[in-house]
Amino acid sequence: MNSSPLARRSALAATAAAALLLVSACGSDEGESGESAGFGLVSDGTLTACSNVPYPPFEFEDAEAPSGYSGFDIDLLQAIADDLELDLAVENVSFEALQSGTTFVSGQCDVGASAITITEERQENLTFSEPYYDSLQSLLVAPDSGIDSIADLAGKNVGVQAGTTGLSYAEENAEGATLVEYPGNAELWSAIQAGQIDAILQDLPVNIENAEADPSYVIVEEYSTDEQYGYAMAKDASAELVDAINSSLQGLRDDGTYQEIYDSYFAVDPR
Repeated sequence: MNSSPLARRSALAATAAAALLLVSACGSDEGESGESAGFGLVSDGTLTACSNVPYPPFEFEDAEAPSGYSGFDIDLLQAIADDLELDLAVENVSFEALQSGTTFVSGQCDVGASAITITEERQENLTFSEPYYDSLQSLLVAPDSGIDSIADLAGKNVGVQAGTTGLSYAEENAEGATLVEYPGNAELWSAIQAGQIDAILQDLPVNIENAEADPSYVIVEEYSTDEQYGYAMAKDASAELVDAINSSLQGLRDDGTYQEIYDSYFAVDPR
């Protein structure tokens, strides 16, 4: 039986609408995923990083940087984001929330970039990228403190950052010292300048920055702890995101970009 012209027009209109809807849906999927398909990003097209700022030379505020932040960790991650054709956004959070995995559970960020040492304990709650930096611990002392080594810390107030490997090292090796925990380097630096603590035990590059800011403070010891930093992600982070970051990091090493960024902050060959 032949259908009426009106029925045929209605059928064609319905078919066209269905086709338009299908095309729109396909276009939407492509726009949402693109090169980052499977990454499971907090915000489409953007790699959102959580960091504890300031912690120079690894992260600090920089109004001229695309993300509003710079530092070795951030500049290297910016290069990774550029390579993956993603924008980079940075959220300032507490280090404790970051290293414990809380920021990932709450869906606040995709990656942690905050001089985070890879440890077995942290790997219980986090997934790490391949290591990108080898670090040391160090002891910075106040003027005329009488402290020449970690053996001289008995009865002294030693500042450490909460939740860090510097705290763990001090707990194991600073016998007789009173450990005073602070949320970050800014508070540690203010405390030692105010005479509230006698020393700071933390990552060597950060103490170097402190000593350069005020030469009357000196680093009296360095401690080899075989620490390596990695970019942290959620324990259940997508394999695609982890692989993409690792692949990009290797590519930046291969083409010399990593070395350029490293030298701009440390001016020595990376370990």
